[in-house]
Amino acid sequence: MTACPTLLTERLILRPMEDADLDAFCEMMDRQEVRASLHVPPGFSRADAWRAIAQWRGQWELRGSGHWSLEERATGRWIGRAGLHRPEVDDWPGLEVGWALHPEEWGKGYATEAGSAAIAYAFEVMQVDAVWSVILPENHRSQAVASRLGLTLLEERVLSTFPDTPHGIWRLGRAQWQPPPPRAGTAADRLL
Repeated sequence: MTACPTLLTERLILRPMEDADLDAFCEMMDRQEVRASLHVPPGFSRADAWRAIAQWRGQWELRGSGHWSLEERATGRWIGRAGLHRPEVDDWPGLEVGWALHPEEWGKGYATEAGSAAIAYAFEVMQVDAVWSVILPENHRSQAVASRLGLTLLEERVLSTFPDTPHGIWRLGRAQWQPPPPRAGTAADRLL
């Protein structure tokens, strides 16, 4: 049993991360495009990937937020991760919505679809007042996703967890959020 719910979207299953996801997660994190867009350190190993999966899963248990594994509904393939992140970092802006997909899945709208489900969960189930995204200035693809989701860039600043690189701090408040169309139901209705 896990505190992480499973959500369904039109094309995706957002489900708890599992040990069986490790190979696909490692393969994604080893891709140069992902390493560049997330500033993955050169020594990032299989053990680091496993710790990341454990961190996302554990965050659900401890904080009621975390990332989901993204599974393509039509094929059952693991295609990435997305969700809500609230690290124990003093200068972190707040509950972050984020995503990382295998580069072969880029440009298909999956990040926007998963991000939208995560935001709906944050506002409808967690009842937060705002969600944030922390995005590197050169990560134009993630900036475009954030913009499509309704987030607005507030500032660029250096965070204690990334002292060498400023990040864009993006925000979406409850008042600015556009809920999914009524036919899609609430986030609670989309729980599997």
